[in-house]
Amino acid sequence: MTSEANSSVLSSFIDYLKVEKGLAALTVSAYTRDLVQFAAFLDGSKHTLLNSRRDDVRGFIQQLFSNSVDGRSVARKLSALRHLYRFLLLDKRVDRDPTLNIPLPKQWKILPKSLGRDEIEQILSGGGTEPALSDRPRGGSRTGVLAHADAALSLRNRAMLEVFYAGALRVSEIVSLKLEDVKLDMGYVLVRGKGDKERIVPLGRSAQDALSIYLRDGRPSLAGDKNSPFLFIARGAKKITRQRVWQMVSAASLSSGRHASPHMLRHSCATHMVENGADLRTVQTILGHADISTTQVYTHVALDRLKSVYTKHHPRAKRR
Repeated sequence: MTSEANSSVLSSFIDYLKVEKGLAALTVSAYTRDLVQFAAFLDGSKHTLLNSRRDDVRGFIQQLFSNSVDGRSVARKLSALRHLYRFLLLDKRVDRDPTLNIPLPKQWKILPKSLGRDEIEQILSGGGTEPALSDRPRGGSRTGVLAHADAALSLRNRAMLEVFYAGALRVSEIVSLKLEDVKLDMGYVLVRGKGDKERIVPLGRSAQDALSIYLRDGRPSLAGDKNSPFLFIARGAKKITRQRVWQMVSAASLSSGRHASPHMLRHSCATHMVENGADLRTVQTILGHADISTTQVYTHVALDRLKSVYTKHHPRAKRR
């Protein structure tokens, strides 16, 4: 439990993240967990968030490493502390930043996992034909209704997979897409990403065709006589959940022989674009990355694959 002083600091900072920064609920929750952990650590040194010292931050980082916390998680927690003390300095509640000149811990560069183009083709060609039981209508004796519902769910899943890969969307973005966001006649969707930032994402012909068929033949059956503002829905016009999307992508990936996640489809889109010569600024815009350095990781992915293909196929790539 944090002290009353720490609770007050955290409360004002969280309000700042929500109201002024407009960060997503999951991001705010992650910041809160990291800062509460640091505040609890300070209890042992009798310090608070307002009078902590650089040695406190170093001790906190050392404790994390001694508890086998990986470098990426430690770096995230240090980033949360830096954001907190930047806020407190601007608010003139502290006169020094205890995180100043503390370097980020060295991390192994973990490249995003992506699928090969043949694996993507297999997933998209047979995508999502097995709906989860939670999506099925109750009363299995109504065979005709059940078959019709399965067909509608299959059209929905196929359209979702196509949009995932075409637009490199996040799970939170795809479940939040609304009908009014889809501009099929212009070939794009309006996506609301992290921090409620909007971006225009183009859709290829395959995604446009799959969406058109879903909107015409699938969605009306799922909605019935109910209304929903969301593009992708479950039976009864209910909003589809993030967990359901993960299940659907996992089931669809069985045909490729490799387990895939929604984020792997996003990474695959970015990787394949870079491999085909897309410039990083374009990929950054489509992905909705705030910083180009986040997008640059895909150059490493493409380079690794290029080396692999070269080694496998060039007659003088291997030592005789």
